[in-house]
Amino acid sequence: MSANFPLEGGCGCGHIRYRMETSPLVVHCCHCTWCQRETGTAFAINAMIESDRITNLNGEPQMVQIPSESGRGQRVARCPKCQVAVWSHYAGSGHLTKFVRVGSLDDPDQLPPDAHIFTESMQSWVEIPASMNAYPVFYEREKVWSRESLERLAVLEPAIAAYKASLVETS
Repeated sequence: MSANFPLEGGCGCGHIRYRMETSPLVVHCCHCTWCQRETGTAFAINAMIESDRITNLNGEPQMVQIPSESGRGQRVARCPKCQVAVWSHYAGSGHLTKFVRVGSLDDPDQLPPDAHIFTESMQSWVEIPASMNAYPVFYEREKVWSRESLERLAVLEPAIAAYKASLVETS
């Protein structure tokens, strides 16, 4: 399925509204126990995209720092009114990328997962179709991401390196 961009989404009460201007770099369905705990469900579906490709249409999210398995945590953007999570910033790329919660899109069917990850800890009753990419932990990016996404990441990598260097300088 090919999504029609832009796509819009938001929180449950409508206070936060955003528009995803282009396709994401990748869409993960993560089955790790951390995502299970954070969402209160069996998995999380996140669309990783450059932050400047998301337009804020209404409301400002509240950023909440939560722990992660890496020990570096993540910042979750939540509606300050209904507390629905709309995206996260993970420590690896910080504010430069957003991991948009696909379920917060008005039409989440537009973005099925490119890969199921951390399936070694998925719930035993979850069944992944044989036609989908599934990995016990993670994968080699070049085998899952499109050529366009890899090119976009290459453009973003110097900014990510500068972001990571700034973290070292402040610690």
